Amino acid sequence: MKPLVSILIPAFNAQEWITDTIRSAISQTWPRTEIIVVDDGSKDQTVEIAKQFASANVCVVAKKNEGAAATRNHALKLSQGDYIQWLDADDLLAPDKIERQLAGQAGDKTTLLSSPWAHFNYRVHRAQFVPNSLWHDLSPVDWLVRKLGENLHMQTATWLTSRELADAAGPWDTRLLSDDDGEYFCRVLRASMGTRFIREARVYYRVTSSNRLSQIGMSDKKKVAMLLSMKLHIQYLRAMEDSERVRKACLTYLQNWQGAFFPERLDLVAECQALAAELNGHIDVPPLGWKYAWLEPVFGYAAAKRAQSILPQWKASLFTQWDKAMYALESRSATIAQRDGLAAAAQKK
Repeated sequence: MKPLVSILIPAFNAQEWITDTIRSAISQTWPRTEIIVVDDGSKDQTVEIAKQFASANVCVVAKKNEGAAATRNHALKLSQGDYIQWLDADDLLAPDKIERQLAGQAGDKTTLLSSPWAHFNYRVHRAQFVPNSLWHDLSPVDWLVRKLGENLHMQTATWLTSRELADAAGPWDTRLLSDDDGEYFCRVLRASMGTRFIREARVYYRVTSSNRLSQIGMSDKKKVAMLLSMKLHIQYLRAMEDSERVRKACLTYLQNWQGAFFPERLDLVAECQALAAELNGHIDVPPLGWKYAWLEPVFGYAAAKRAQSILPQWKASLFTQWDKAMYALESRSATIAQRDGLAAAAQKK
């Protein structure tokens, strides 16, 4: 019998996207799947929409709001699959994503399967897949060195995890309000023999509003959680290999992310500097981009940093609105073309 794959969808206020996400799960060409949607106390119509898909292999559960990590843990406890496919409530899987990964797995449940991913807003066909150095078969140490040293990551849905690896990794860390997926898959990696990258299996990552988990912004709680995740990343990697290349990658990681704390949380900056000293190095004040550095002498570093954060978000918001308008126009054109085609076929009869 082919292995059962559990597609786990944590959801919170996802009424705009949940239909497409569940459909992408139902459309998988792999013949044995169970789909579990766990709603984390949404205040919109997410649960009602999801329940329209309830069936023998689609389970929809609602619970009180506890956060993303707790919701994922709840979904995992409900699952029965031999493999776990995580899927955020606004993202999409290519129809053959799971089938292609399992075809390349060759029965080795100690290997962590990964796949390519691309950003999109509304129009999936506009998504562009841009390879990076994580898109390869890698040992756990090599994967983490590249991630930390090059400031890279893999989107949550790219992974396909065996039950054995999920059990070895343990639950998601509910302390982490940001980068909970990065820390979790560090532990999965540590339990594995390495990654196998299946180039033909694709994931589509929808870029939504700035309240997504990856957006730290000015939240003190998310800053504290991010530093905890960083400490754990470094701890896990150094436990596997404490070499010069590892320390260099960790120092680069600290330098790249210090901008999330400086200058608002100098206590967290001091912790980063202490970590750098343990690695026989140091970190500098995070530089501003050249487009915004000229603001610092006039308005100060903090104001220049805010501009560096806000203006790209504003630009991205404009692009999202334009993409949404184009999506509506294309959808309307497709509907009209379909209607005209049906009318023409009826006339021929």
